Amino acid sequence: MKIAKIESFSTKDLAFVRVTTDCGATGMGQMSSYHADITTTVFHRQVVPWVLGRQLDPDNPTADFADIAAFVHEREHKFPGSYVRRALAGLDTALWDLMGKLAEKPVASLIGGSPGRLRAYASSMKRDITPTDEAARMCALRDQYGFDAFKFRVGAECGRGVDEWPGRTEEIIPVMSRALGDDVVRMVDANSCFGVERAIEVGRMLEDHGITHYEEPCPYWRPDQTVQVTNALDIDVTGGEQDCDMRIWQHAIDNHIVDVMQPDVMYMGGLTPTLEVAAMAEAGGFVCTPHAANLSLVTICTMHLLRAIPNAGPYLEFAIEGRDYYPWTEGLFLGDPFRVEDGHVTITDTPGWGVDVNPEWLERASYVVAEAEE
Repeated sequence: MKIAKIESFSTKDLAFVRVTTDCGATGMGQMSSYHADITTTVFHRQVVPWVLGRQLDPDNPTADFADIAAFVHEREHKFPGSYVRRALAGLDTALWDLMGKLAEKPVASLIGGSPGRLRAYASSMKRDITPTDEAARMCALRDQYGFDAFKFRVGAECGRGVDEWPGRTEEIIPVMSRALGDDVVRMVDANSCFGVERAIEVGRMLEDHGITHYEEPCPYWRPDQTVQVTNALDIDVTGGEQDCDMRIWQHAIDNHIVDVMQPDVMYMGGLTPTLEVAAMAEAGGFVCTPHAANLSLVTICTMHLLRAIPNAGPYLEFAIEGRDYYPWTEGLFLGDPFRVEDGHVTITDTPGWGVDVNPEWLERASYVVAEAEE
């Protein structure tokens, strides 16, 4: 069985990939979001030429897909960075969908897990909101959907130590804690805002208010700073969403840079390398709670992953703003694969990823196709 045709469907924000084999089987995947039009160019220039016509091994997909990615990286060794990996995510996730459909199993079952329910936490993307309004919004979501875990934002995104507005962090921590109460899990994300001293200061406030998860307190590219915060606090310091190089992951694990590892399936280059990171984390004694910050295929893939890995964190990140914060996710799929009931989402037993991309979305997207020579 060979890869006979590769199609891409892209907009500025998102791109899907469809792989067709010489026997007519198909699989649908997704490249990483954000500047997806650029990623699509990289995909057709630096990924497709090396994989079109490639023989597939359905009996050992994990090793096969890892070898495909390794071959692309070898051919494109001058380009070891994020864009090639973001492009590879489209191929890798399409191949997993293909294998699931051939086996008539959900991807979760192919990688050692099973379909079923998964606890989710409501992850807020907002900072342009007062603490009082954010608390009211979270409480409404708790009452409507049954969430019992929440994450909100402190600091400012890559804020160089400056808060979103003066005093917001000091205000939102106690406001959210009082509003949500002690019977729910409370987490925060600083998005690389603080220096070491300020990060520890904020961390002490979080500990005093029963918050248990402190994400990316320092610039993610400064692990030397982050590890000081990890060592100083009892609260779980978490991170890794931006990282895609296995050397960085090994360094983070060997040096206990954070307490919880958070790879992103799409930034990593697909499910296959994310499984490798999860296994590395397990060997090092770390929990893996992947990053999944929008309602595209990244969340679907992460759902399947969390149902399979033995060191999965206790919940799935779920972007509660959904299509309000990310309007480009509107109308991506047929039906509602993200339905939340009692704070849980469900992975069905439908083969592959278990979702169908909306044909109307595909028709509106920019289209490129490449076919293997006979």
